[in-house]
Amino acid sequence: MSETDPEVILEAVNLSKSFGGKPALQDLSFSVRRGEIFGLLGHNGAGKSTALGIFLGMVEPDGGEARIGGESVQRRRERALRQAGAIFEAPAFYDYLSGWENLKVLMSYSGGFDADAAQQVVEEVDLSDRVHSRVSSYSHGMRQRLALAQALLPEPRLLLLDEPTDGLDPEGIKWFRDFILRLRAERGITVLFNSHLLPEVEQMCDRVAIVRRGRKVYDGELAGIADDHVKLEIEADPAGQASACYRKLGGRELEEGRRVIFPEGTDPAEVARALIKAGVDLRKLIPVRRSLEDVYLEVIGCLDGEEGEQ
Repeated sequence: MSETDPEVILEAVNLSKSFGGKPALQDLSFSVRRGEIFGLLGHNGAGKSTALGIFLGMVEPDGGEARIGGESVQRRRERALRQAGAIFEAPAFYDYLSGWENLKVLMSYSGGFDADAAQQVVEEVDLSDRVHSRVSSYSHGMRQRLALAQALLPEPRLLLLDEPTDGLDPEGIKWFRDFILRLRAERGITVLFNSHLLPEVEQMCDRVAIVRRGRKVYDGELAGIADDHVKLEIEADPAGQASACYRKLGGRELEEGRRVIFPEGTDPAEVARALIKAGVDLRKLIPVRRSLEDVYLEVIGCLDGEEGEQ
């Protein structure tokens, strides 16, 4: 992508980073378009937080570049970060001060405090009743809302969120999801967040990238996930004959043979006919919608299998 591409607000360009000789990111590249909600997924230690640290100028890459709105974070940090708000790692506040006083202090670091704008954001994040209480009395969910208020006060075009729903109860997770979707709908804000809660990501994101051991192994739109394979839940005996039949049709077994993935366009009726013709006792054959969790486990499972063969 070009630095001046008007449709792209965030770019990772061949990012690499090692700590103590151990690679954390390896040639990571992806881009986020304006107005998207983009999920960065991966297991603990995959490099997600390292990538966000580089986007925020808090981690210096060994190679590559991060860009926000076409501005290099490494070469023009102030101009790049002026466009972004963030919650990175555990939000840090002065517990002996109120939420309001924390916002005043924190915003003074970046150029001043606008009381009217702060009041509006506090109301948006539904913290009006407690904003003048000490932060030491806040629940985890309230601290996350205060962190959101801080991130939104500079009126950013982009939000970078590091595991924003980690530790929240189901009610708090739903509130966060609805809030982010509303932000995008009403303000057109672009959001990048990393998470391990795949069902939540699936409900929020337009597109995701999966990172494994610092490398990107998948990048795609969620709208097409259900269509690029045919997944069937099958119960059939004998299992060996059924497996041979799946392989002939280009199928690959998951979950100890209970679910099988076939190439796009495979007709489930064709699978049933082939099994019966092969003398297999077919008890169940049900099409299954392919989820983000399926994609994640398939991608990781395939890579584990490839590594095991080497």
